[in-house]
Amino acid sequence: MADVPKYLMFSSAIIVFLLGTLHLIYTFFGPKFRPRDAKLEESMRLVSPVISRETTMWRAWVGFNASHSFGAMLFGLIYGYLALAHSTLLLGSGFLLAVGLVLLIGYTLLAKAYWFSIPFRGISLSLALYIGSIAASFV
Repeated sequence: MADVPKYLMFSSAIIVFLLGTLHLIYTFFGPKFRPRDAKLEESMRLVSPVISRETTMWRAWVGFNASHSFGAMLFGLIYGYLALAHSTLLLGSGFLLAVGLVLLIGYTLLAKAYWFSIPFRGISLSLALYIGSIAASFV
């Protein structure tokens, strides 16, 4: 029973890591993140954002997707590692627990408002496991 919080935390982290990894794969391989309208993609490849002419909307789109993936993967790796190797440190640190909770709540809100059902369900499950881990650590 003492290991339940760390395995719930690890499960939460691995979901985010896997979603981030899948997102990175979809960013660079295959058509999953390409617009359905070929003309839109062509325009994105030609048009620069107002902030700088040094990039295009397409390059920014790919870069934002890749960096988003890296963030999710980093969260999954760090929290997954801490859950398994240093669960006492992780579950005893109000700071680390708050940072993780805020990130997962933020991802959940973004997923609900801007993404689609699969990432929303995955992040919601991760958040539930995360909260369950914290609750189980007090039992």
